[in-house]
Amino acid sequence: MTPTLKGIHHLTAITADARRNLGFYTGTLGMRLVKKTVNQDDVSAYHLFYGDGAASPGSDLTFFDWPTLKERRGGRSVVRTGLRVAGGRSLDYWEERLRDEGVGAERGLDPDGRERILFEDPEGQRLALMDDGGTGEGHPWAKSPVPAAHQIRGLGPITMNVPRLGPTEAILLRLMNMEKRAEHRDGDSRLHIYGMDGTGPAAELHVMEEDAPVHRQGAGGVHHVAFRVPDRDALHAWSERVASAGVPSSGEVERYYFRSLYFREPGGVLFELATDGPGFAVDEPLESLGESLALPPFLEGERARIERGLKPL
Repeated sequence: MTPTLKGIHHLTAITADARRNLGFYTGTLGMRLVKKTVNQDDVSAYHLFYGDGAASPGSDLTFFDWPTLKERRGGRSVVRTGLRVAGGRSLDYWEERLRDEGVGAERGLDPDGRERILFEDPEGQRLALMDDGGTGEGHPWAKSPVPAAHQIRGLGPITMNVPRLGPTEAILLRLMNMEKRAEHRDGDSRLHIYGMDGTGPAAELHVMEEDAPVHRQGAGGVHHVAFRVPDRDALHAWSERVASAGVPSSGEVERYYFRSLYFREPGGVLFELATDGPGFAVDEPLESLGESLALPPFLEGERARIERGLKPL
């Protein structure tokens, strides 16, 4: 059977100020800190995961805490992260909330005619609150400062840019089994919309074809985007598929909360395929996720050293 992707799994971005980042995403945006851990490849840095009340796959916006320069915007990068909410009344709520919080916001329509609000976090991370038309499930967080009906339901769509569409589209259609759903003119660029095995923006990747200087990764920018696969068996199938296509990859990587495979698409954006399970409740009770520093078993023996190297949040 040909494997299919189930939508966006998570998106990982970069912050240079973890404390302010925590305040904005849990306070202003009302998301739940579902895992406070470290970057497994650089344990001097926090890896913070924000999600919905149930820590659902597809709801996680995550950040590496790196003391770095601000991102220089440009090509070959993820340029906007969609955050789904349920309907126009929720957008009305968010328009007022962002204004009251001093966050500049622009309300309008996306190229498919769906309502959205464009805004940025304090470091310039480009975000969009998107009316998802009620697609998918919502899992509110009881302790959020945002009313349950208006809370962020998950991620999608994710928008990236590349200088030439052809090589990237070949990977999306032929290797990753996406389907092309639409094409739109957006200013001087064209926007191409690709769908996965699902409906609505949670299962969409948007690709802008535009010639721009290559971006410099940094605070306010995105590190990678991850797509959902259901389990390890499915990831094994994807690993074999990527290898047989001659695409260089990381091989399967055990992240404890999920298992992953990384590769770069031809435009330069880092992709990850990640399993839905076992999930963030594998080492903490669901009701107390994110309240203490969680480490996977292979880092537990280094806890004292790791904790000494982290800044208090």
